[in-house]
Amino acid sequence: MKSTMPMTPSRLLVADDYRQQAAPELSAVRLLVVGDVMLDRYWFGEVSRISPEAPVPVVRIERREERLGGAANVARNAAALGAYTGLLGVAGADEAGDEVERLLQGAGIHSYLKRDEAISTIIKLRVIGRQQQMVRIDFEDAPTETVLRDKLSQFKALLPEYDVIILSDYNKGALVNVAEMIALARAAGKIVLVDPKGDDFTPYKGASILTPNRAELQRVVGGWKSETQLLEKAQALRVELGLDALLLTRSEEGMSLFTADEVLHVHADAREVFDVSGAGDTVIATLATMLGTGAPLGEALVTANRAGGIVVGKLGTATVTRDELFPG
Repeated sequence: MKSTMPMTPSRLLVADDYRQQAAPELSAVRLLVVGDVMLDRYWFGEVSRISPEAPVPVVRIERREERLGGAANVARNAAALGAYTGLLGVAGADEAGDEVERLLQGAGIHSYLKRDEAISTIIKLRVIGRQQQMVRIDFEDAPTETVLRDKLSQFKALLPEYDVIILSDYNKGALVNVAEMIALARAAGKIVLVDPKGDDFTPYKGASILTPNRAELQRVVGGWKSETQLLEKAQALRVELGLDALLLTRSEEGMSLFTADEVLHVHADAREVFDVSGAGDTVIATLATMLGTGAPLGEALVTANRAGGIVVGKLGTATVTRDELFPG
């Protein structure tokens, strides 16, 4: 049976399509990130022997680093670009939560963290030896219902202060009210971008842009054997969810942006990939910040793709600065 969906014009974008005479006014953008807040801990060390207790390497820790993770890393990326950035999320009333607050302050991010005394702050601990990740250990608890209600009330209060909203869902429990948040933000005329998780995207109905990666989209619509089949499935999902656009991030294949009028493609930047963790955070933060300046979708897409290409050349959850993105 042939599809009845009309063909959508497809266009390949390159950087020269949107050559900037000057960097856009990113500092004028007011961006609020809401979602699952984490603390990323990195322990770096030397590996010189195998443990006599089990066939595993022994890492002698020499240096430790702590970075913002999850939704906090999205906010960190937006702030690094110069946007006026706020973060609404949940952390435990513990040492790790204090460290998240300290890092937010250092990054110039306006913190609206709700501290939940019943849980521990989500921590992802990575042990790095010989410039390779040896193991990752996760500590996580879901927020309590009382704190989530308080967070929704604060979201309503903060809406008038921000122009662009990013909902960063890592499926850790901070966005159980995501459908209501989207409805409130859209009713207030805000641009709403969502980084989704799970096998059901219906809670994200009505968002401006959804940004799944390849595996996330396949989990919802199934696989595809051709670009035509991908187009049909992506557009059907976009229409079903009432989205302005659906952005599919495709790793080495670049990105594809599906709208009602056309499909825009960008190739991945050809550079050495050192670490892909957090690349999606950089992409959505850059896309949102560019849209906040009033840039057209095509320009925002090309810029976000360039940012993703830069950040995968760095270790761990990293950021891209305004000067790196707009040199000269």
